[in-house]
Amino acid sequence: MKKITILVLLLISGFGWSQVLLINELDADTPSIDTHEFIELKSETPNFSTDGYILVFFNGSSSGGDSSYYTYDLNGLTTDINGLLVIGSSNVTPFPQSLMFESVIQNGADAVGIYQASISDFPDETVADQVNLIDAMVYGTNDSDATGLLEKLGQTLQHNDSGTNANPKSIQRFVDAEGNVIFSAETPTPRRENDGSGIAITAIAISVTETQIGEGEAFDILFTSDTQVTSDLNFNISLDNYGFDTSDYTGNTNITILSGENTASTTINILDDADDEGDEVLKIRFLDLVEPAIANNGDIEIRVVDNDFTVAAWGTPLDPTYGIVESTQPNGYYNNLDGLADVELRQALQDIIADPSIVRAQTYADVIDILNEADENPENSNEIWLVYLEEGRAKLDIQTNSLSTGKWNREHTFPRSRGGFDSIEADEIADGIDVYWTTKADSLRHGNSDVHALRAADGPENSSRNNRFYGEYNGPADTAGKFKGDVARSVFYMAVRYNGLEIVNGFPEGNVGEFGDLATLLDWHRNDPPDDFEMNRNNVIYNWQFNRNPFIDQPDMIEYIWGNRIGEDWDQVLNVTDNTELKVAIFPNPTSGRVYLSGLTSAIDIEVYSIEGKLLKQSQSVEEYIDLGVASGLYLLKLTSENRSVIKKIIVD
Repeated sequence: MKKITILVLLLISGFGWSQVLLINELDADTPSIDTHEFIELKSETPNFSTDGYILVFFNGSSSGGDSSYYTYDLNGLTTDINGLLVIGSSNVTPFPQSLMFESVIQNGADAVGIYQASISDFPDETVADQVNLIDAMVYGTNDSDATGLLEKLGQTLQHNDSGTNANPKSIQRFVDAEGNVIFSAETPTPRRENDGSGIAITAIAISVTETQIGEGEAFDILFTSDTQVTSDLNFNISLDNYGFDTSDYTGNTNITILSGENTASTTINILDDADDEGDEVLKIRFLDLVEPAIANNGDIEIRVVDNDFTVAAWGTPLDPTYGIVESTQPNGYYNNLDGLADVELRQALQDIIADPSIVRAQTYADVIDILNEADENPENSNEIWLVYLEEGRAKLDIQTNSLSTGKWNREHTFPRSRGGFDSIEADEIADGIDVYWTTKADSLRHGNSDVHALRAADGPENSSRNNRFYGEYNGPADTAGKFKGDVARSVFYMAVRYNGLEIVNGFPEGNVGEFGDLATLLDWHRNDPPDDFEMNRNNVIYNWQFNRNPFIDQPDMIEYIWGNRIGEDWDQVLNVTDNTELKVAIFPNPTSGRVYLSGLTSAIDIEVYSIEGKLLKQSQSVEEYIDLGVASGLYLLKLTSENRSVIKKIIVD
């Protein structure tokens, strides 16, 4: 009888295994958040090397064509003491042996297969087949069967994840008493046998009370085992992450949980150096846990705020300054525009800013690096300035996944769907300033990464704007709207830079390439003149793209192309080498309302702006004085004469 029992057990084991490596558990859908997906593989023997194997994920949708959308290389990985290998996001607990980005695994109806093959054998959109296939699972979330994938992968059943927000599930493999392989949707059990068997593991969790720490401050790290250890458990941790290393902190990183206990802690002191390194992120990781002790979590991040940030000499758009930042345009950059009008002026301007022998196009990934410099917060070099919220945000808070709250991303002032340009695969590579595409006026696709029309924006606010025209979208209600002139000039730039784009009156729905509303954009431009912040970003972008936004250097030119001076010959403000500040004095200051002028050699044009940048009054050919006619407060006067300008502040009592 004993021999028969042993034989039955061997048969059960044999029926459970037909290959050395199989799919043991799949969590393809974390309802509502999609951040905890993972796949668990199981080997016939523990500590099995998966060198030579790959995972291939297939798209079973009608548009997916049963072809691959993601391939994961298993080289260099090994299953654990229970023969399990978990690949998933850093949110999965216990912590996966190998990480993949969250939200990679599609919900279904789709499939995943293990192949004994090279990753190069499965470029994107490779149709599923059974060549070198080791195991496969066709799955969904109660979707209709992906019959094409079932047939192509030699499967008979589609397995469904029936989880809910309150009760998430994964698809798990079991072997019943008769040795039959069955699949069931159950509570996820990563790194543990689905049926509760196997060698018991001890998971160690890292916890901190601080998620942000300043230089010169200290914080504690607590390590907690899910069971009391039966002998001293020793391990080491690392805090290193990119530029953050052992030179940035002190504290014990060799940890011991004593026998009979389940916690240990250490205190880390962040050194206060004098270097402006920018904000950094440290990552707490286990280095050498020995099974059955494993990591319950990992890559715990803490923001280290650098107190050595710099402050620019110029102001933010909310507190603008003028005349501090000079244009870096080359001598004579706009000289060939003089004497031109209307269509000829516009064409000659395009010939400058879209010159294919000079102008460069960078990738959409490069845009992040450019914005980190171009949109830097003048009050804190570790922050970026958000265009619509009109406030600073840490450069580190760039959006990297579907979660946008508290993050910033790249906002197209001329929306992609309106302009007809989009990303290509090469756009995802940040290859630096010296690698670029040749571009011309007809290269409309390059509008996708033209930084003159891209701004750093709060993620949710960017979504709120969506692709609405300016005028339909006017920014958050509780902000000053100091972005308006900036975005208007960026849209005007796009309309000249690229063939196929135009600014029109109203809101032209359905007409790709047309953008509105012209009247709104003209009003925004006139009431929010270019300031030092905008001139600095123009200079930064010029360093990368080798072209400028001319409407920042020569804002009056907008009137000659779209405004109240169409048809008149353009005569530029003197170029950089000849341009000197207009020498004129105003008095008295403060004034009760009338302002006198001194030092004039000819009549002068005067524009009166509120301190927020709104145009209040225009007077031409003023010779001696102007009556401001405004309420008490602080104002800006723009004085222009003989192609020279100066901006002065004045107080009205």
